[in-house]
Amino acid sequence: MPARSPFSETVSGNPQQEIARIAELRSIHNAFYYLHNQEMEFRRWQMELADVPAPPFGEAERSQWLRQRFLSLGLHHVQTDELGNVFGLFHESQQAPLVAVSAHLDTVFPQGTRLGSREEGNKLYGPGISDNAAGVVAMLAVASALQRADLHPTTNIVFIGNVGEEGEGNLRGMRHIFASPFWSNAIRSLLVIDGAGSDTYVTQALGSKRFEVICRGPGGHSWSDFGIPNPIVLLCRAVADFSRCEVPELPRTTFNIGVIQGGTSVNSIPESASARVDLRSASMQELHRLEQRLREAVRAAGSDYAGEPSGYAKESKISFEIQIIGDRPAATLPADARIAQVIRAVDAHLGIKSIPRLASTDANIPLSLGKEAITIGSGGDGGGAHTLREWFDCTHRDLGLKRILLALLALTGVQE
Repeated sequence: MPARSPFSETVSGNPQQEIARIAELRSIHNAFYYLHNQEMEFRRWQMELADVPAPPFGEAERSQWLRQRFLSLGLHHVQTDELGNVFGLFHESQQAPLVAVSAHLDTVFPQGTRLGSREEGNKLYGPGISDNAAGVVAMLAVASALQRADLHPTTNIVFIGNVGEEGEGNLRGMRHIFASPFWSNAIRSLLVIDGAGSDTYVTQALGSKRFEVICRGPGGHSWSDFGIPNPIVLLCRAVADFSRCEVPELPRTTFNIGVIQGGTSVNSIPESASARVDLRSASMQELHRLEQRLREAVRAAGSDYAGEPSGYAKESKISFEIQIIGDRPAATLPADARIAQVIRAVDAHLGIKSIPRLASTDANIPLSLGKEAITIGSGGDGGGAHTLREWFDCTHRDLGLKRILLALLALTGVQE
């Protein structure tokens, strides 16, 4: 652990006073000027990045793009790990502790999706243009502003472009980072940049568990084999039974059956059928309760075929399997956490009326490990996320960038 810096007292002191002190620095004024005047460059970066495919489990090309950007910005010890997470340190020293800034690289769009971003006035259009090309560009913009304004954070910063945030990626990039003893021990706090906006901050990690329920049977002809158990019917019984489960309003808890598959033709008894189930809650206890209820419904449906015609008993073996395909921990950042105080102080200073939110982001992982982490937007505005009609409005992007920069320097301490 490095020696106590002369800025340690300031960093751990009153956040509002620290933000006011930082905002008065001449170098900060230069950084703000840069962030405002480089908007056209940021748009170019954003459209260029959005045109680089990054489907689930296929982010390598975008990782390479970001690695080159980190190198061109003069970041130190730039590296890409075996999953495709990209790291760059602001200072040459690798000494802990570190304050981390991250933005996820992946999109929800499958390989082969036609990308092609475009610009109309202040709006950019294209798949992933907001979620999360905007977040990655915000991270690059802040790193560039620190360099251009000759600012010297007291605590070193690691900038991270991580993979596997969306959908079935299951936060695999962030899990891998915090499974590493080096990064887990070195990172003191994490500022996650995800999507657009500057009027919210995520302090509650929305937990989720996702399952694929598979029912298998012998299959057969709809006429000659009539009477043997049908996996689709038994699966539907399980789903219908589970759907009657009651969930609390507080903590908010939900479930969804999003995909059902099975069968080959209308005149065939299928050999298998499957359903994908999504459970969400701010409470791990409620998630465990819902999972137990799902397993009970499946067990009950599995016993139903015992009443089918005895002549088919030997050939009518039915099996159920429940596979976990996603597991995101629920957690809450304490209200008095330093990083939350800093964000509130920055928003007060910039005149932003922000509200805390509950969401599932990369911050779920460090929060579940008891670390300080918070998720904020990149500024501007956005919509149509996860659709081909996605858009990002660049108006007032610089307000979000100023917010990120001030929060980051309040967490690190700064010398001019």
